[in-house]
Amino acid sequence: MKKVNLSALPSILSRLRKYTPMILLSLCLAMVQVAATLYVPILVGEAIDNITAAGQVNFPAILERLIRIALFTGAAAFAQWLMNLCNNRVTYRVVQDLRRDAFRRIQILPLSYLDRHPIGDLVSRVIADADQFADGLLMGFTQLFTGIITIAGTIGFMLSINLSITVIVVLITPLSLFVAAFIAKRTHTFFLAQSEARGEQTALIDEMVGGQKVVRAFGMEEEVQTRFDAVNEKLRCASLKAIFFSSLTNPCTRFVNAMVYAAVGIVGAFIAIGGGLSVGQLSCFLSYANQYTKPFNEISGVVTELQNALTCAERVLDLIEAEPQRPDASDALVLTRPDGNVELQNVSFSYTSDRPLIEGLSVSVKPGQRVAIVGPTGCGKTTLINLLMRFYDVDDGSISVDGQDIRSLTRSSLRQSYGMVLQETWLKSGTIRDNITMGRPDATDEEIIAAAKASHAHSFIRRLPDGYDTVIGEDGGSLSQGQKQLLCITRVMLCLPPMLILDEATSSIDTRTEQKIQAAFATLTAGHTSFIVAHRLSTIREADIILVMKDGHIIEQGNHTELLAKEGFYYTLYRSQFAQ
Repeated sequence: MKKVNLSALPSILSRLRKYTPMILLSLCLAMVQVAATLYVPILVGEAIDNITAAGQVNFPAILERLIRIALFTGAAAFAQWLMNLCNNRVTYRVVQDLRRDAFRRIQILPLSYLDRHPIGDLVSRVIADADQFADGLLMGFTQLFTGIITIAGTIGFMLSINLSITVIVVLITPLSLFVAAFIAKRTHTFFLAQSEARGEQTALIDEMVGGQKVVRAFGMEEEVQTRFDAVNEKLRCASLKAIFFSSLTNPCTRFVNAMVYAAVGIVGAFIAIGGGLSVGQLSCFLSYANQYTKPFNEISGVVTELQNALTCAERVLDLIEAEPQRPDASDALVLTRPDGNVELQNVSFSYTSDRPLIEGLSVSVKPGQRVAIVGPTGCGKTTLINLLMRFYDVDDGSISVDGQDIRSLTRSSLRQSYGMVLQETWLKSGTIRDNITMGRPDATDEEIIAAAKASHAHSFIRRLPDGYDTVIGEDGGSLSQGQKQLLCITRVMLCLPPMLILDEATSSIDTRTEQKIQAAFATLTAGHTSFIVAHRLSTIREADIILVMKDGHIIEQGNHTELLAKEGFYYTLYRSQFAQ
């Protein structure tokens, strides 16, 4: 079994440091609450001692004790309420900070990290693991403080009454700590497995719910159900072991507590018979023995919860402390309205070191040229686009825009110089107008309508219930794939950036509309450097340069007529789409 992992503890403590005043206030309130609670048994004992025999009851003294008991009980309750208020505020502010930092880190993580981690797992860390951490931290604040203070205060009160019985209590009680520590060491591994299995399950559910159409189209329901059952069983086993071991803590420590209570009762009875204690003092001692052992029981439960909390905190902090993408250099240049001269010199890149993808790629693109990139699936077309946008940095060689290495430019200015239309559309919740003006929030209605007409989206937008003010859901809601792609094309036509990237931009559009959009693209790309990734070769006949890629290399280069005349790989691709 693994030992308790406390690697997340220093980071958690550093996050608690700015809430030190509130934590100190909570600690003071805990001391007030414990002191008031522990003084009540003394008052009860004094009240009992005022009942000496039948007919010999000191009612005024008893009434005085009862009034004081009510006052101290009320003070303890009020102090506990304020303490819980402080603890809740600290806990949920810390969790708020964690979630904020986690989301901020996601914004600056390299795409390679996001590619390696399922979305569902990241969601599970930010939401479920943060909640689990909050529960453990809240229990730690609420019960750990009061438990430790109660133990110290009870020992002090017991020592003031009788030394010998106090020694018995102090010697037997640590058994519950050993029991709790023994169980806690074994719960961490199981809670970690539980948290990982929960993240895996969340990732699978997220993937399958998002891809329900694909699942049903390919009749994969049974296979998906089998995969879910396997992950669900894995989570069940991990949860069962974690809960079973953690549930042993309470009964085991309660057994030790019962031994302490019995020992105090027996020894105290003999001392009372011998005249060493009054009945009231014995009653007080039994109450203290119960109160002394109770915090050990609570603390053992807190230890178990803290195991789970620390495990969840590790996962959240792993995300927060993940290596961010390399920041822009302090002297990075801002690219403003470039001419569009793009040059790739001996570029090499691979997603993993053992599988080279692009090697020794060199291309020179002049301003205003339309460059088409074609080739079989997996040859590196989309990877080349990722490198141009600097979603990834090249492993070797360089990419320059207007003579400036893009690594010496700010990422934001580089990406603002490109307009992208991808095969995969991205729309946000909001109105049609909001989605079109994402790159130009200050665009006028006339400019928006002109861009929509140019992309042939105006006609279908006009037929929507509220036109450009129609609200759509995440990823376009009920819009068809073609309509969503038309909105993305409209968005780019509104911005008119100096350089364009069209990655299968018309893949979901009917042939008639595609012909109209190709004419619009011809107007749009005039004077703009354009990179066009296409599988339908009919869409790139007018390109100035066609780069034919295979296995990360450019094997042919030229315009449509030149490449057909060579009767090489491009000729074979073209013939596979168009018969003689």
